[in-house]
Amino acid sequence: MSGNFNGLLKAQWKQGRFLCVGLDSDFEKIPESARKQGIRETIVSFNRAIIDATHDLVCTYKPNPAFYEAHGDEGWKALRETIEYIHSAAPDVPVILDAKRGDIGNTNVAYAESAFDHLHADAITVQPYPGREALQPFLDRKDKGVIVWCRTSNGGAGEFQDLAVDGVPLYQFIARRVAEDWNKNKNCALVVGATYPKELAAVRAIVGDLPILIPGIGAQNGDIEKTVQAGKDSKGQGMIIAASRSIIFASSSADFAEASRAKAVEFHDAIKKSL
Repeated sequence: MSGNFNGLLKAQWKQGRFLCVGLDSDFEKIPESARKQGIRETIVSFNRAIIDATHDLVCTYKPNPAFYEAHGDEGWKALRETIEYIHSAAPDVPVILDAKRGDIGNTNVAYAESAFDHLHADAITVQPYPGREALQPFLDRKDKGVIVWCRTSNGGAGEFQDLAVDGVPLYQFIARRVAEDWNKNKNCALVVGATYPKELAAVRAIVGDLPILIPGIGAQNGDIEKTVQAGKDSKGQGMIIAASRSIIFASSSADFAEASRAKAVEFHDAIKKSL
């Protein structure tokens, strides 16, 4: 079983690892060579091959439950088995459940129990909209990471996130509130897309050395050098730079695991070169 999320993450950063591989294992895209008899077996087999090929290059793994929930009970079993395998094969690599949870009261208590006690994730992504009071069941888990959506990587992110609140864009207001008011247990982080390097730099200036999960360098074509320069903290660390499809589906042939490693090496080297 993994330990404290921040401790595990910082240990990876010290080794120069900032890449996060998103295990968004879309069943339809899994290569024929990885397919087994059932859905659960196929997803787990594919994920294990990706993990075996990349675990010495990454600071975290980030499965998105949507790609597992879509397959009902078999998908949920595959998600749990995948996380168990990461903890077994790469016990020093923390797991972020990219679930983007956000509700009220006892619902979040149940979501936290599901993520941390049943699935054994080390961190979870959450929505800020319901406010700190509603998200307290996550924030109270001192050893777990609570990664708050701030400035997302999608093209339409500004529809709400750029609206002015107290004279600043909403995403900056959220960043400050999380850093100054929500982070009492030193277990908060933020999500800011690599597709918006200027906004990423603005958030970094606001939050100091708070960890930032940065999606969008792969299929969404975020610039790695600009991302690193905008996202690194005062120690030249602080970044969880995520890519999913571009790594795990780098090849649709029998060499998919080798291709995923080659792509991960490419990103890893580009990040280190940009520091």
